[in-house]
Amino acid sequence: MPATLAFDPAGRAGGGQPRALAAGGDEHHLLDDPQQWPAFGRALKPASGHESATASLWESQFLIEGMHCAACSFTVEAALSALPGVEQVYVDATRQRLRLRWRPDHTRPSLWLDALRRAGYGLVPATVSQQAALQRRESRLALWRWLVAGLCMMQVMMYAYPAYTAQPGDLAADSAQLLRWASWVLCLPVLLFSSGPFFRGALRDLRAGSIGMDLPVALGIAITFAVSSVATFEPAGPLGQEVFFDSLSMFVFFLLSGRLLEARLRERTAGALDTLLHRMPETARRLLPDGKGFERVPVGRLAVGDIVQVLPGERFVADGLLLEGATTVSEALLSGESRPLPRLPGERVLAGAHNLSSAVRMKIQALGEDTRFAGIVALMENASLDKPRLLRLADRVARPFLVVVLAAAAASAVLWWPAGHGQALMVAVSVLIVTCPCALSLAVPAAMLSSAGSLARGGLLVREVQALETLAGIDTVVFDKTGTLTRDPPRLARIYCREGLRPREALARAAAIAAASLHPAARGLAAAWCDAAQPEENNRWHLLQSTELGGQGVQASLRDGCKGQGVQHMRLGSAAWCDAAPLDVSAVQVHLSDEWGWAASFVLTEDLRPDAASTVQALKKHGLQVHLLSGDRSDAVRELAGRVGIDKVQGGCAPEDKLRYLQALQAEGRRVLMVGDGLNDGPVLARADVSFAFGPQAAPLAQARADFIALGGELGVVEQAWVRSRATLRVVRQNLAWAAGYNALCIPIALAGWMPAWLAGLGMALSSLAVVANAARLSARSAAA
Repeated sequence: MPATLAFDPAGRAGGGQPRALAAGGDEHHLLDDPQQWPAFGRALKPASGHESATASLWESQFLIEGMHCAACSFTVEAALSALPGVEQVYVDATRQRLRLRWRPDHTRPSLWLDALRRAGYGLVPATVSQQAALQRRESRLALWRWLVAGLCMMQVMMYAYPAYTAQPGDLAADSAQLLRWASWVLCLPVLLFSSGPFFRGALRDLRAGSIGMDLPVALGIAITFAVSSVATFEPAGPLGQEVFFDSLSMFVFFLLSGRLLEARLRERTAGALDTLLHRMPETARRLLPDGKGFERVPVGRLAVGDIVQVLPGERFVADGLLLEGATTVSEALLSGESRPLPRLPGERVLAGAHNLSSAVRMKIQALGEDTRFAGIVALMENASLDKPRLLRLADRVARPFLVVVLAAAAASAVLWWPAGHGQALMVAVSVLIVTCPCALSLAVPAAMLSSAGSLARGGLLVREVQALETLAGIDTVVFDKTGTLTRDPPRLARIYCREGLRPREALARAAAIAAASLHPAARGLAAAWCDAAQPEENNRWHLLQSTELGGQGVQASLRDGCKGQGVQHMRLGSAAWCDAAPLDVSAVQVHLSDEWGWAASFVLTEDLRPDAASTVQALKKHGLQVHLLSGDRSDAVRELAGRVGIDKVQGGCAPEDKLRYLQALQAEGRRVLMVGDGLNDGPVLARADVSFAFGPQAAPLAQARADFIALGGELGVVEQAWVRSRATLRVVRQNLAWAAGYNALCIPIALAGWMPAWLAGLGMALSSLAVVANAARLSARSAAA
């Protein structure tokens, strides 16, 4: 039963622990107060001034307590969708999150809380801390269930072993009975504690008027325990020889093992989106009313029109207008632009951007959900809702099979009833056990998890194992440029010098100045000097003083360490800053000048990953179509695409442009794999048929919606994963064929009464082991490679 309501307007559960919001008392009507609604939702269409507060569309978010598999999402959606006033119900089974759109003039929170309570679920306010606490609690409980089942299974198998191996007369009757009683006692925690999720799931399905995977499992457990208990209490009765506590404990342990693996995989990624949203600064330096200083305040206390100070290295907390100070900002996660951008007073900055060089003052123009950052997140969420729900389809296909299983078990009991009640019940149990879709349910996840493990050892994490099936069928690969095909920092390509100045000498001076700057181009120059210098060679030029002007460059004083005297005043930065003529190139350019004028110009190109071209060619050889999208300038994107052999290119893409491009491909019938790394790639990663977040520095938001996360810097994992997915699909087909053949062979034998319950349990275990062993070949191939 869900816990008693404990909820305050701040969205916290009473006592600091996540507790389900129950609808079992008068307290739940407190949530019908419109003043409470902002604590767990927001108004999508605020009422006008002359309308009541309830004349609007609201969206509320909660964590669902009691979900243990993807099929639970269907039950939750069905329970809420039938209510009047509920317009849309979205359940994210991975994050165990409910998003509900409802009209207050037709329904109230108490009504849908009641509906969920009747379905057997509770709700927890959707905050990051409570989500983590809920996941920890459910994870610990699942682990305890698995450990109890495993420990009891081992002990029961020890007690059952003499009964299987003893010759007639070797085992005394009182000893055999003692072993039965010990097995019965040990199976009580398996039945009452470890099997709890199966019984609760079966009850929920029955209340919802549906048949799920838990129902035959629960029936098999209950009947096996009941029959074995009768045999234990009445060893001389008609069921006196029907004791199968070992099969019962083993059956429960195997099923819990599969669910525990699934839960572990889900916990590694659930809540990533929420974590990202809370990585925004929690506080800001707001200008005092008297204008004589700043105070550190929570972001929630900021308002449009406030003036805040943002220090170098900090994120901007809101969209706003720069009032004082010039700086450079990194918007790579927002716009896709790889280079830092200059921002001068009077120009707009975006929430989530990094301030790189100077302290600035900003006037807030937009906060929270009104920022571009929040808009990209919302776009990604909406795109992710369009993904096909393969689990729903699988559930619909499985239900007719489950109905046939239950009907066959009932028919066998009826047919065998005249021959004896005990025999009829055990035939029915044999049918339930032998037809239990354990091998069928393991056929896909066993192969998927085995393949996912081998990919993880190669540096590719599989966030959604179901995506392996989708990956095997893709025919188009779309790459992002910055951070995916290229690496940071940019690479020095060419040096132009005035007469009398050698390129190496120019690079030494530029590197000495660049060492004091955070600009990526400066880091590229510093790295180029380190690569060009001899071992243990030090730069002869020493930086005495430098001043960096945001968006322009660095003014510095250098001394020649070899001569010990002679200070040179130099500038490093843009063409205008150095009074130099800009180069007619699309790549990054940095200029150097001294007291006599222009000294040198440096052309830097983004460092292409070494295996980018080979990966593109390998994908093309497999018959896949390759595209390139980027937020950078079109000429730079086309130049890089030519280097790797990609013909289909589009530059200058905003997140919306990338999403429209991908949707156009899908409208043509293409099945698309998207490979990206930035926050601006979030919507297109979510909308793609399957997606990769590439590189260890990939944005958390991109990782939150990607199906695969590449931890290393090698693009070859994309092609390797595609090959692996096709091998995985072959193993899945083999497993499904084996499971179907096993059922086709054993069901008639069980119906004929030729298969005792112990043999049915053994067959069920062996069929599951065969499926797992076949799937393990995927890992063996990886180890051999």
